[in-house]
Amino acid sequence: MNLNVGLEGSSISRPPFFDGNNYSFWKTRTTIFLQSLDYQLWHIIVNGPRILTRTVEGLVSVKPENEFNENDFRMLQLNSKAKHVLFCAVGPNEFNPISSYDSTKEMWDLLEVSYEGTNQVKESKISMLVHEYELFMMLDDENISEMFTCFTTIINSLKNRGKSYPNQELVRKILRFLPKIWTPKVTTIEEAKELTTLPLEQLLGSLMTHETTMKNLEYVETKKKKTIALKASKEESERDEDGDMTLITSQFKKFLKSQKG
Repeated sequence: MNLNVGLEGSSISRPPFFDGNNYSFWKTRTTIFLQSLDYQLWHIIVNGPRILTRTVEGLVSVKPENEFNENDFRMLQLNSKAKHVLFCAVGPNEFNPISSYDSTKEMWDLLEVSYEGTNQVKESKISMLVHEYELFMMLDDENISEMFTCFTTIINSLKNRGKSYPNQELVRKILRFLPKIWTPKVTTIEEAKELTTLPLEQLLGSLMTHETTMKNLEYVETKKKKTIALKASKEESERDEDGDMTLITSQFKKFLKSQKG
């Protein structure tokens, strides 16, 4: 068992680890991790390291190391730190392709192209996810929590690729694809809530509460029906027993009568 996976997921001082799977998830977490360490680290990865230059008599040239000042060393340190974070965040298979690059921007871009594809591939994936979003429906055998997990997976994947929907649209989308049995609850929410400001999490809580209530009512109704059925079965059994006893008594009387004869 790899115990490091759990530790990496819970540590705020260690970069999220990428093993070649679920790149979008890793990319989002690593972006926030870098920004939380030092926002300049993220700036370096996105825009590339700043080239240290000097201007002499109007001519711009690369600044020699013996002329570096404190701020120059600070920028060099940030470049190295950004590279160190990326190296620590990937496994051997992902390390080998990026290890030959000096620029962290080139490393980041290579990983992005390798796991998200070119811009054309990205657009194709976005179109596919938008299609999934538009056709999304809650299945009959799903509960609210399962439905919400599938739904957020789609919208988060779109968000990671630069496509997002306003909260109001997401709320209305969920209310539209709920099964017909939810129609009374949907009507109540639409009449009682301001959908333009209703948080998605609050909608989820309301739906889960209603789902629990429906399950409790269904349980009570099922138990009530079983009780009625059991009572009817018992009464029918008692009637059958009474009928059988009457028949036996009648036959026994006939038997005695025939014996007297």
